[in-house]
Amino acid sequence: MTAIVDPEGPKLAVLPTNPAPEGVRAGYFTTADKIRLRYATFPKTAGAPKGTICLVQGRTEYIEKYFETVADFQKRGFAVATFDWRGQGGSDRLIPNRRIGYVRDFNDYWMDLQSFHANILLPDCPAPYYLVGHSMGGLVSLIAATRDRMMFDRVFLSAPMVGLAGQPMSFGGMAALADTLGVFGLGRMAVGRSADEVPTEKGFPGNPLTSDLRRYMITVDTWKERPDLIIGKPTFRWAGAAMHAMADASSDAFPAAIKVPVLMLAAARDEVVSTAWTEQLGLRMRNGRHVVIPAARHELFMETDSIRAQLFAAFDSFITNQSG
Repeated sequence: MTAIVDPEGPKLAVLPTNPAPEGVRAGYFTTADKIRLRYATFPKTAGAPKGTICLVQGRTEYIEKYFETVADFQKRGFAVATFDWRGQGGSDRLIPNRRIGYVRDFNDYWMDLQSFHANILLPDCPAPYYLVGHSMGGLVSLIAATRDRMMFDRVFLSAPMVGLAGQPMSFGGMAALADTLGVFGLGRMAVGRSADEVPTEKGFPGNPLTSDLRRYMITVDTWKERPDLIIGKPTFRWAGAAMHAMADASSDAFPAAIKVPVLMLAAARDEVVSTAWTEQLGLRMRNGRHVVIPAARHELFMETDSIRAQLFAAFDSFITNQSG
């Protein structure tokens, strides 16, 4: 597992409305199973050094979407390191249809995170390390917190994907159904909800992601500039892998297995993942807690200034000032 850095770096999509943070360094690294992933690192820009934020994204997301958030962390004295998960962003896609989301198993995402920690964080980034994850990345972060208590000092999550509302059967039952469809050759067929559609400018009113038009348009404009970054609906195989992971997260043993301090922020108006499932997990955790942000939609880091202010107040209390 060796870091592979192109001297010119991967081409990041930098727009006038979404400038790159200071000091960006981009490259590729290779996972244990030979998947090439795109990454970027950013130095702190102010204050005393406080370590490194390892920022892991949600499904469909990509490095450039978090430029503003990266700069917010830099101003707080943190270096930032982030990467695109396998199958999305500027990383290797896993099936011929680049526009749909696919993963064999959520343990593959765990492999991505382990490889990133070993190849980029440890050799290139200042300690201590803090894991910040959104949505799907939040679920992978929780899995990491149950498996290795030494990788990260603390874990801060935005709308973690620990459960979905309105499922017709248990997560285990849904996983079994998806597995059966895979046996019949349907694993690479797209499936999903309206929330999984590719965002467009006309789709902003009533969208489930954010109430902030400017931040919503960053994704729309970036995908117009770089259609190679687009991911739309997931496949049945991805959905089955997600259901297996959420079934594990809902088990009685899961909360007690988390050995790293965790703070989960949930969005009160979330229509993508279930806030109720996040609350249930938060109440069962011995080494963590949850906070619900009023009026917020799913993408807390992409929300209005007032909602982001609440998010960063929680971050500063939990990570910057180490309380709780």
